[in-house]
Amino acid sequence: MENKVLGFIKENSMIKDKDRILVALSGGPDSICLLNILNELKESLNITIFAAHVNHCLRGDAALDDENYCLNFCKNLNIPCYVKRVDIKKLAKDKGVSTEMAGRDARYEFFEELMKTLNIDKIAIAHNANDQAETIIMRAIRGTGIDGLVGIRTIRDNKYIRPILCLTRDEIEKYCIIKQLNPHIDKSNLEEIYSRNKIRLKAIPYIEDNFNKEVIFALNRLAYSCSKDIELINSIIKSKYSEYCIIEKAYIIIKKQAFEEMDAVITRIIRKALADISLKFNNFEMKHIYDIISLQKGTSGKKINITNNVVAINEYGNIKLKVNNNTKEENNHVSVEELKISQKDIENSDFCYANGDFTFKIYNKNNFNGFVNNNFIKVFDISNISTITIRGRKSGDKIIPLGMKGNQKIKNILIDAKVPKDLRDTIPLILFDNEVAWILGLKTSDKFKVTKNTKTFLEIRYNRKGHDYE
Repeated sequence: MENKVLGFIKENSMIKDKDRILVALSGGPDSICLLNILNELKESLNITIFAAHVNHCLRGDAALDDENYCLNFCKNLNIPCYVKRVDIKKLAKDKGVSTEMAGRDARYEFFEELMKTLNIDKIAIAHNANDQAETIIMRAIRGTGIDGLVGIRTIRDNKYIRPILCLTRDEIEKYCIIKQLNPHIDKSNLEEIYSRNKIRLKAIPYIEDNFNKEVIFALNRLAYSCSKDIELINSIIKSKYSEYCIIEKAYIIIKKQAFEEMDAVITRIIRKALADISLKFNNFEMKHIYDIISLQKGTSGKKINITNNVVAINEYGNIKLKVNNNTKEENNHVSVEELKISQKDIENSDFCYANGDFTFKIYNKNNFNGFVNNNFIKVFDISNISTITIRGRKSGDKIIPLGMKGNQKIKNILIDAKVPKDLRDTIPLILFDNEVAWILGLKTSDKFKVTKNTKTFLEIRYNRKGHDYE
């Protein structure tokens, strides 16, 4: 049995030389088998083993017996065992989830804690081939796709490993008998009140008796085959994700072009983006994904709330995902405070405003070198100007765009330029004697344009350090 598990470990590259392995230990046949096999293999694998047991406090004295059994079993093997007691009923009530979900969360939280404090490399979980088959059936019943048919992954997040996923429950029980391990049996596993137990106790035996005696192996082969297909799909999605997504600290933008891809591609891009922005991987449903697809087809500015406090916003066909934590987001937005500059201070001067540097140079007709085709370098006629102001947008601000005669509201210009709503107030305005001369990166005023009669030229250069306003 040890050789079978050793081959499975090596085939899937689960464990590296000198790895520190934490075994999730319940006291049942599966986890006891796993711990004992890894202990037998510790020299050949060159690993250090630890164990962790969570007492859910659900079964009174029986739970205490399990706890003591785990401690004594580890003591006999000279393996450090760490125990944590959690009132799962109370935890489930506080979180508004099932006791099963609360128990799982408590266990993994404990494992993560120990991983940090003990410098653990891998956490070994005792799922077996029967667990895999049961998972496949349960997911198929719920209408899962190919991702779900992968079932329980051999390795997850490069730290959770399943070394005995290759063993059936019969093999595990026989191993425990031969080795005289005397594991504890959780009687709740024999109760038909849980869906998994019904599949374990009724559905699979029925299929074995009437359709396929090797159904456990057949379903595990299916999972393996699907996993290889998913490896290919994920490699494609990784490339598409890089192409279509803009990743920032506070948000992720999915470009509108991504939504022209096939359904299989865009749904996976969205799922990955949701996981990346929320740091949660299994709390999103297809409903959430299709809600985002519908949002993208709608009007700009509309937003919807997704689970895990994620908010999706349509920004001119692009989708911005961010976490709404009810706090002011750290950002690099331009300040709305005013910077006033007198004409005598302008000559060849640099001014820092929020996230950018403005450079001012004054020329006359004799030394003016001409115009530069750059949205962030503009030249103006300032023959009769006394004061320059740099500030953020205010309500009612207007400008006479170059080539036009009438005023336009700056708000409307920003909307037409498809500037996201949360950036509109951050774009600096440059004013000459309190009249808007330049909406940075967008529009200049006709009133201050250079003509053949211009005597004093002002060149303004902006060095961007934050947002791109083009």
